[in-house]
Amino acid sequence: MRELKYQEEGVVRVIRGCIVIVEGFKNCINGQVIRFGYGTKGIIIGFSEDAAQVLIIRQAVSLKTGDRAVATLEVFNTPVGDNFLGRIVNPLGEPLDALGPVAPSEMAPIFVDAPSILKRSVLEKTLETGVKVIDAMIPVGLGQRELILGDRMTGKTTIGTDAIINQKHTGVKCIYCCIGKAHSALGRVVQLFLDNDCFKYTTIVAATAVAPPGQLYLAPYVSCAIGEFFMRKGEHVLVVMDDFTKHAWAYREISLLLERAPGRDSYPGDIFYLHSKLVERAAYLTKNYGGGSMTHLPIVETLEGDLTGYVQSNLVSMTDGQIMVSAPLFGEGQRPAVDLGLSVSRVGSKVQWPIIKKLSGPLRLEYLQYREIMRVSRLKTGAQSEDAEKQMKSGGILTELIKQ
Repeated sequence: MRELKYQEEGVVRVIRGCIVIVEGFKNCINGQVIRFGYGTKGIIIGFSEDAAQVLIIRQAVSLKTGDRAVATLEVFNTPVGDNFLGRIVNPLGEPLDALGPVAPSEMAPIFVDAPSILKRSVLEKTLETGVKVIDAMIPVGLGQRELILGDRMTGKTTIGTDAIINQKHTGVKCIYCCIGKAHSALGRVVQLFLDNDCFKYTTIVAATAVAPPGQLYLAPYVSCAIGEFFMRKGEHVLVVMDDFTKHAWAYREISLLLERAPGRDSYPGDIFYLHSKLVERAAYLTKNYGGGSMTHLPIVETLEGDLTGYVQSNLVSMTDGQIMVSAPLFGEGQRPAVDLGLSVSRVGSKVQWPIIKKLSGPLRLEYLQYREIMRVSRLKTGAQSEDAEKQMKSGGILTELIKQ
């Protein structure tokens, strides 16, 4: 019995970098796959009555006006499965580690709705990151969305990779999503995972700085789809997205090429919607839906510690807390350079071990008082009171204890 396949043909009319305008399609849906021949592929990202706007996600040859475009009623799906553990793939599911093709368990859509409130369970288990200052004072729960933000070269990626390394004996599956980083930076992460034997439970989805904007745009969606495969099986998943700043830059480039009206900082108005749809997919499912969870640690870069940037303030408002990494603290030699005054976990304290919660409760206030006395003591000279000297001594001991 022959299989009936619907197919349409269109013609390339306009080429704007990674965006191609195609005329001639009678039917269009967002996310629909378009093929141009010789392995060049794109997805529909917008359309009007006359033309479809296609985002190129893989380009084998240069396109030119008049080229033929072929469309079927196929929506872009990504391969997912257990075989992705231990592999490095691009956002199209193609291997980047020279270990041969990955055999998928199934194909999963990448643009899906977040789990509804009826599918979500109360967060009740803690995710131990292995970073003392975070586990004690800014705890993260399974299913939580905890933002990591700070200036360049202050240890944001290190916190994310340390959290992945710490899951070696917990059974948590990990996904490291590299967005727009240099090959050398990705290489350091890969070597770190090899040295710590992390690939038994970790997948890397990589769209480096040389990847086309279409792959940078798709990378976090594909990472979520792979994580949801394990979550539906009742397993716990940790996804580190490094970083959303580059993702926002890629989407800004795509939107400007689509001639969509720019807003603040030239970002399109729907960048908030884009990121919120991604982080909302983190959840702890009820037992009726498998009881699995997906925890997100999105990373975003700040400029000179400015939390009020457009993308940064958006992400702070849509996550369950943030870990602020401070450049001045990093310069003083504190590792990790977590600013406890600006860092908070709005959910994690409810899932923290009771004994740890009791022990670490006063530590945060003690540390902040120590930092304040340190600041004041630099401004004035002369002898300090006995109480201030005691606080300085205990605060110095506490600072040394939380260093790693």
